[in-house]
Amino acid sequence: MSDDVARDKAPRQQPNRRASRVEINGWINLDKPVGVTSTQAVAQLKRLFNAKKVGHAGTLDPLASGVLPVAFGEATKTVPIVQDGTKAYEFVVRWGEETDTDDAEGKIVVRSPGRPSREQIEAALPRFTGVIDQTPPKYSAIRIGGERAYDLARDGESFEIASREIVVHRLSLIEAQPDEARFEAECGKGAYVRALARDMGRALGCGGHVIFLRRTRVGPFAVGQATTLESLDASSEARAAALAPVESGLAELPRLAVDRDGASILRRGQKLLLRGSGVPAEGPAYAACFGAPVAFGSIESGYFVSTRVFNLPL
Repeated sequence: MSDDVARDKAPRQQPNRRASRVEINGWINLDKPVGVTSTQAVAQLKRLFNAKKVGHAGTLDPLASGVLPVAFGEATKTVPIVQDGTKAYEFVVRWGEETDTDDAEGKIVVRSPGRPSREQIEAALPRFTGVIDQTPPKYSAIRIGGERAYDLARDGESFEIASREIVVHRLSLIEAQPDEARFEAECGKGAYVRALARDMGRALGCGGHVIFLRRTRVGPFAVGQATTLESLDASSEARAAALAPVESGLAELPRLAVDRDGASILRRGQKLLLRGSGVPAEGPAYAACFGAPVAFGSIESGYFVSTRVFNLPL
């Protein structure tokens, strides 16, 4: 057999798609559409950017739209900071029916002929503002004994989810109709708008569930500056224009300017002694050298102590 024939018979090697992915650092402020899961949206962005490392800050339900911050590369280190930021929502509650999922996808488990007046709704709002106890929906990503609650619920398992403290910074009634009401809310980490609607319906004695949910802000990312999957799919120029820098995820933290020597100290994992004026107050902060983020952490007793260090060129 000739060499040419042998080469023709040899199995073709499949390209290593993982090896062909590229290093991308930054954030996409995505306006996720209804009907797409957060995981699916991230997978689409990973394909569009051919990126090695991608993550997101705060899951959105498939029936919800709005801000889904997606981090690439070094920006994934800042995901916990963005997740801790305040989240804002617009949502509509339908009165008279409670569902097992607390939204329009679920099975109706309670019906009531009662409907609350605008005055009754407004009188109930203070009970759901500030630090409150909330039990997450059974159809949620909460882990119960190592399993996701929504998986247990779909399998018909019987289980309980412990309540926990959340913070609702603001809850406003925007419009009230006989069967529905539109609200705006600003919440801290771990709050479920579906559970908020469920609990308001119970407090008003009529039941309720979410039929519309749109997230308008997550930390420093707002819906007014968000981009869509369609626009990102249009061209590489659109993707390049939409990619925000790594420090976008740190925008709500005080910034500490350091020189190259200070950056070297932080990159070695050492704490940095702070001198001179213009040093932020004690607490969370991030350090930057010539505009490039070096590390984030906290200022403690005259030192900057890093939590995570970035591998970015200065």
